[in-house]
Amino acid sequence: MKDLKFLKNGQEVLKITLINLALLLVFLELGSLGWYFVKHKQFFYTREKVQDKSDLGINLEGVRLNQSIVERFHPFFGFIQQPGPDFRPGFKINNYGFISPYDYPLKKTKNNQFFIGVFGGSVASDYAIFQVQNQILPKYLKQLPGLKDKEFVILSFATGGYKQPQQLLILNYFLALGQELDMVVNIDGFNEVALSNLNNKNKVDLAMPSIQHILPLAHFANNSLSTKAMEATLRIQENKTRINQGLSSLQNCSLAACNAFTSVYVQNLVNNYKTDVIKFEEERTKQQKDDRGSVIYINTNKSVLPDSVAFEKMAWNWAKSSIFMHKVLSASKVPYFHVLQPNQYYQTKRVFGEAEKQIAFNKETPYAKSVEIGYPALFKKFPNLEKNNINLVNAVNVFDKTKDAVYVDSCCHYNQAGAVIFSDYVGRSILEALRKDERKQKKRVRLTINDSNKQSQKPAPAPR
Repeated sequence: MKDLKFLKNGQEVLKITLINLALLLVFLELGSLGWYFVKHKQFFYTREKVQDKSDLGINLEGVRLNQSIVERFHPFFGFIQQPGPDFRPGFKINNYGFISPYDYPLKKTKNNQFFIGVFGGSVASDYAIFQVQNQILPKYLKQLPGLKDKEFVILSFATGGYKQPQQLLILNYFLALGQELDMVVNIDGFNEVALSNLNNKNKVDLAMPSIQHILPLAHFANNSLSTKAMEATLRIQENKTRINQGLSSLQNCSLAACNAFTSVYVQNLVNNYKTDVIKFEEERTKQQKDDRGSVIYINTNKSVLPDSVAFEKMAWNWAKSSIFMHKVLSASKVPYFHVLQPNQYYQTKRVFGEAEKQIAFNKETPYAKSVEIGYPALFKKFPNLEKNNINLVNAVNVFDKTKDAVYVDSCCHYNQAGAVIFSDYVGRSILEALRKDERKQKKRVRLTINDSNKQSQKPAPAPR
């Protein structure tokens, strides 16, 4: 009898447990449905099937799913990204290592095509990608009568870590190859002070490419990468495999709860990936004790330059490189626009929310001091740029009026909202500059006509 009573009680417990488990699953599904709607602004069960992994709601900024984290040496540019596929639809890492839909040099196939070249580092690369996807700059340019019927083609010559004089060298290289350009936008400033300062602290010539990118490549070439850097590389590769697997699972989730839990899991993997990337960056830039046997030659300094000297040299490198870009383009009457990018470490009137502060600022970063000292040094070169008739777009205050979060990391990059604000500002500024040039040209034409009329109205000299 006791056994039967125990069995009956056990069945009741199991029944209650199963009912509670079913209710838990229902509540989890309902909660996940609400979470999905808030995040994606659509119902989970009626959602459109997502084919591309970048559209699954996971922040993949800075995650290279299809290639190694390390760049490749380039004999002219210093370094490039390894050519191959890119996770964004319609893009690839082209034959010269730039994220673009096209290989270079690109020839025009229609008479009304208008080629816009974008130069700079990662912020410029992101800007070029955003323009291809959203056509914000073309929207402004089409307001000019002479450009309203043009087909605008955005060509990116920007890569993360590039700094002057790399933009100048790349421009001249592609012009020598016959690349046609109708306008050039150069977006820089941050890398010129932040990465050049790291060069200086490691006794590497300021004008050399970024030590963050060149030294690890040299260490790989010499088989001298540190053990910690190699361990971080292995963890990164393992995490990339898991992220790809997680994204594939996310694409195939049939329940909202599956989507919610898998999203959290994959985002955690992405965060771990980014943490290991930072550790790798810290380790890979450490100088080896003896580089005399290296097969890679890097110009070095005997000592670290004082900040006052170093930042003055950085600012001159930046200004002179821009001036020469303008000179070579003006010879072909190609408009050149130089944009000084905004950065969180240069203090303006911007008020940061607490959540954005956690994302945008890092007390340990060497970038903060570089920007605090470096940006004022760049400002002092504005008169030199203006004297050389450079269209300078100073965008450092562009985010001052927005309360929305605009930064996605503690370096320099912007989220979707920031990209829209930045793109609109650059577009308006370029449109205003071009309209101003048009007015000047019309005024010059009128003055020339008036002078000609005055000359023709003068009485002929009396015969002698």
